[in-house]
Amino acid sequence: METFFNFSQILSVTMILFAIIDILGAIPVILDLRKKAGKIESEKASIVSLLLMVVFLYLGEGLLKIIGLDISSFAIAGSLVIFFIAMEMILGVTFFKEELPSTLSIVPLAFPLIAGAGTMTTLLSLKAEYATQNIVVGIIINTLFVYAVLKNCERLEKLFGVTGLHILRKAFGIILLAIAIKLFRNNTGL
Repeated sequence: METFFNFSQILSVTMILFAIIDILGAIPVILDLRKKAGKIESEKASIVSLLLMVVFLYLGEGLLKIIGLDISSFAIAGSLVIFFIAMEMILGVTFFKEELPSTLSIVPLAFPLIAGAGTMTTLLSLKAEYATQNIVVGIIINTLFVYAVLKNCERLEKLFGVTGLHILRKAFGIILLAIAIKLFRNNTGL
């Protein structure tokens, strides 16, 4: 791993996190939450999700060591989680079921919608292949994008339309599937 900021790594990490967070694919869920709660606190949700991701990036490995796991093992497990998330996106099947409360707060939006289990798993998986500072930059870029989407959710829905959002979700599903296979191969030596 390199010890300085690397544009190629930052771009890769940003694209991987963009695909796993799938904020564009979550627009219908966000709109539904907005209807239920009346308002989304974009700033608060973005800051909390940023903090969750950065803290987990730095402390997640220590937590793994406490329970006797290494990053490669977690990366393999993460690749499987990413694989199933990609299959959900491509096939339109739900493997992971999460209940959303009727009131909007940090809990359903920042966690688990933005910084959920897939994102956390991906962060530690990425740590096995990319320099930490490049991952942090990728997290910040994605958080800024998440903030922009949350602020402009209704405009984006009109811009992309239902079909456009569906196509985006499928395309990013295929990208995630390829990422899952790469992570699995790189951490198993296949």
